[in-house]
Amino acid sequence: MLAGLARQEVSPAVGAELKERFGAKTFVSQSTHDEIPTFWVARAMAHSVLDYLRTGITRPYRMLFDLTAIDERQRLHRQDQPASDFTVVYHLLSYERNADVRIKVPLTGSAPTLTTVTDLWPAANWYECEAWDMFGITFDGHPHLRRILMPPTWKGHPLRKDHPARATEAGPFELSEAREDVEQEALRFRPEQWGLRRRSETDEFMFLNLGPNHPSVHGVFRIVLQLDGEDIVNAVPDIGYHHRGAEKMGERQSWHTYIPYTDRIDYLGGVMNNLPYVLAVEKLAGIEVPDRVQVIRVMLAELFRIISHLVFYGTMAQDVGAMSPVFYMFTDRERAFEVIEAICGFRMHPSWFRIGGVSQDLPQGWDRLVREFLDYMPSRLDEYDTLVMKNRIFKRRTQGIGAYGLDEAIGWGVTGPGLRACGSQWDYRKQRPYSGYEQFEFEIPTGSRGDCYDRTAVRVEEMRQSLRIVRQCLENMPEGSYKSRHPLTTPPLKDHTMHDIETLITHFLNVSWGPVIPPGEASVCIEATKGLNSYYLISDGGTMSYRTRIRTPSFPHLQMIPLMCRGSMVADLIAILGSIDFVMADADR
Repeated sequence: MLAGLARQEVSPAVGAELKERFGAKTFVSQSTHDEIPTFWVARAMAHSVLDYLRTGITRPYRMLFDLTAIDERQRLHRQDQPASDFTVVYHLLSYERNADVRIKVPLTGSAPTLTTVTDLWPAANWYECEAWDMFGITFDGHPHLRRILMPPTWKGHPLRKDHPARATEAGPFELSEAREDVEQEALRFRPEQWGLRRRSETDEFMFLNLGPNHPSVHGVFRIVLQLDGEDIVNAVPDIGYHHRGAEKMGERQSWHTYIPYTDRIDYLGGVMNNLPYVLAVEKLAGIEVPDRVQVIRVMLAELFRIISHLVFYGTMAQDVGAMSPVFYMFTDRERAFEVIEAICGFRMHPSWFRIGGVSQDLPQGWDRLVREFLDYMPSRLDEYDTLVMKNRIFKRRTQGIGAYGLDEAIGWGVTGPGLRACGSQWDYRKQRPYSGYEQFEFEIPTGSRGDCYDRTAVRVEEMRQSLRIVRQCLENMPEGSYKSRHPLTTPPLKDHTMHDIETLITHFLNVSWGPVIPPGEASVCIEATKGLNSYYLISDGGTMSYRTRIRTPSFPHLQMIPLMCRGSMVADLIAILGSIDFVMADADR
C-alpha cells in the first residue's frame, strides 16, 4: 500500500538532490505560482534526469502525471527562462513524498526533436503522440509516433500559435472525389503498422472493429481487436473522434468566458470541471475566496460525483446484462438534478463556478431540497447492493476480470477509483486538501484485486462518502459572501461601478474583456469523478490564457485497454470498458 497519509512535501529537497547528482549547472530553476519545483534541463540530459527521478532518487517520482508542450514563440514574459521555441513539460508525481516536480526541456527550430521516455513510463506513449500531433515535436525511439487526436491526413499541428483556431481563419473546405478516396484509404487498418501479425503458426487472426459507435463504449470510440476465435490476442484503441480543440479555445476565450468550455470536458461531472480551472486562475491572480464559497463548491462537486457515479453504476450493470438497475439509478440521478437545477438554474452543464466565487448565493429553500435527497439516497444504495453487487452473475462477470496491480497502475498513470481499487489510499481530497476539504470527515474506500468488481465497489462506497460530505456542508454552511472582494473576480462587483467615470469604464472593460491576469504559471489538480483532473495555465499578462493544458484521467486510462484485455474474451472487454468509467470528451478534449 502507498504511504497515502504522508504530508505534502513543500521543501525544495528534490532540487538539492538533483544538483548533487548532476551538478548545479545542469538546471535552471523557475518560480511558479503553484510552487511546484520546476527545473529547466538541457535536451541531452533530459532522459537521464527523468530516469533518475523515476528510479534513482530516494522516494522516487514513479508516475508520469502529465507530458505536454508549449509554443513559446509569441510569449512576451519569459524572464529568467532559457531561450526556447518549444518547451516539453514533464509533470512527475511521487506518492512516497506526496510531492510533484516539473521538468522543462527547451527546444529550438521548427522541427524539434527529443528522446522518447516510453522506455521509462508506458503512459508516455499517448502523451508523446499528442505532443507530436499538436506541436510537431518528434520523439526519437517512440514505437509508433502518429496522429492521435487529429485525422491521419491532417495538415499542420493545431496547438502551434501559427495554426488557425477557427474555420473562418482558414480557406473553404473542399472534398473532391480524389481527396475523399485518400481520406477513406487513411482509415484502413493495417495490422503491420501496429506491430501485429495477421496469422499465427496454425491459424489466421480475425480483426474486428468495435466502434466507433458501438453502444457499449460510452462515447465515439473505436477499438480494433485481434482475435483468435473469441479470445483477444491484442487491441488497438483509437481515440480522437470527439476532439473539439478545447485547449486551443483556451487561447481565444477570456479567462471568464472559457468557464462553459470546461463543463464539456467530463460532461457527466458538471461543476466539478469548473473547479480546477477557477482554482488555477485564482492562484495566478492571488484571489482568496470566502469560506462560504469553499463549502458551496464542495457541496455541489460532491453532488455531481454522486450523479456521475450513478451513471457509471447503472451502465456498468447494463453492460454485463442487468437491464433494470440503469432505470432505477437514472431516476435517482434525476432527483439529484432537481437539487442542482434549483441552485444553479441548469442541470448537466450549469457553468456555475466563477473566478473568485460562484454565480450567485444559494436560493431560499436549498437546504430542504438537499436534506430530502440525503434522507432518500442511502436506502436506495443499500437496495442496489442487493440488486447488483451481491448478484452472483454480476460477480462472475467482473471478479478477476481486467485486473492490474499497483505498480502497473502507477506506470500507466492510473488515478482515482482505478488506483484505489488496487489498495492505494491516495485521494487528493485527503492528501492535498483544496477548497476546505481538510474540514470534512470521510473515508477513502479501497479494493485489493484491482479488477472490474473492485473498481465498481470503490465507486459505490464513494457515493456513500459523498453523501457524508454533503450532509456536513448542509449542517455547517458558513455565513458570508458568495464572492471574493478581489478586483479580478468575475463578473466584477457591481458596487465598484458608480463612483466616477473611471470606475464605470473599468467595470465595463472587466465585464466585456474579462480580468487581466498577471504573468505566470500555475497548475491545480482535483480529485474529479474519474480520477485526477488538472488545469495547467500560463498567463502572459493578458485577458486570455497563453496556454491552457487540461490533464484528464480518461486519456491515460484508455491506453491501458490492451494490457487489461489480452487473454480475455470479447464479452469480458465490455465489462472492462464499463469498469474504467470514461467519457470520450474527457479523453479527446
